[in-house]
Amino acid sequence: MPTTTQIQQVGAADPELRTSPIFDDAEDGFLSLDYELESPFCYFNSVSFGVGQFVCSGHQLLKCNGRGVWVAEGECERK
Repeated sequence: MPTTTQIQQVGAADPELRTSPIFDDAEDGFLSLDYELESPFCYFNSVSFGVGQFVCSGHQLLKCNGRGVWVAEGECERK
């Protein structure tokens, strides 16, 4: 995993823009959700990110999961 200083800071999710669902890594069952359309990308404020990519939203580290959803992976380093 790259250091969080190398990961794009995307800020807070804008409700007016497309953002994929965000799940806490402790939540059970997100992989069993039945999505009509699975996506090979995750979106954050209408910007697409590939599966496996990380972003920082504030202090939250998010990883794009193979179902096109964000999964919280911990915290980003504070500068």
